[in-house]
Amino acid sequence: MTIARLRALLVDDEMLARVALRQALATHADVDVVGECGNVQEAAQAIAALSPDLLFLDIQMPGGDGFTLLRDHDATDLPLVVFTTAFANHALEAFDVNAIDYVLKPIDQARFDQAMDRVKKHWHGLQRDRRPASADGNGHYIKRISVQTDERSVVIPVADIDWVRADDNYVRIHVGSHSYLHRETLRHLCETLDPNHFLRIHRSIVVNMNRIREVHTLFQGHAEVVLHDGTRLDLSRRFRNAARLALGIR
Repeated sequence: MTIARLRALLVDDEMLARVALRQALATHADVDVVGECGNVQEAAQAIAALSPDLLFLDIQMPGGDGFTLLRDHDATDLPLVVFTTAFANHALEAFDVNAIDYVLKPIDQARFDQAMDRVKKHWHGLQRDRRPASADGNGHYIKRISVQTDERSVVIPVADIDWVRADDNYVRIHVGSHSYLHRETLRHLCETLDPNHFLRIHRSIVVNMNRIREVHTLFQGHAEVVLHDGTRLDLSRRFRNAARLALGIR
């Protein structure tokens, strides 16, 4: 499987710090720098406009710090984050907001490369989650799911499923006015559903494309999918390009 290139956004109020980041990234040919920002406000606009996969983020900047930027965004819709800062005392807080790594300035190339190894492991995992896999590797996908409820099993034709949401190590399968809790991870279920009919629109949501009525672009870069029954579901920025292609949206 070909892994997509990482698209990175550099956020630091010091131009020399951004130059140092570019130099450190020069040895990583699979990363493209798509933009640079000098403050939190610019970064918020750039994230919405550019949909980067990776964010190199300073902490102390004019007009707000890096933590403010992250807390103002939906955590499930953020790029991968590596903090790059001259201050060592924020490391615990950085990992509380699910940063991949925390690199101190001035940047040491070996330490930076270690951070990039972590980034790429996470990125490769995300790409595997989005791949068009099949149940048996021969293009054969499941037609029915058997869900245990109380003392009986309910057999659900896959074509009847409207949408599915992850619930820890379970999934909640929505079929019309009913929903069923099924012991299976969303990742594994995605591998068994036909990608010509089912689309992942969020880290925790898969939807039957035949049920989609509309796609709405909302304020501050947010978007949603509206189903024929009126159900509204978040369309994550990470999955937006794939959704456009699958749904034929220009």
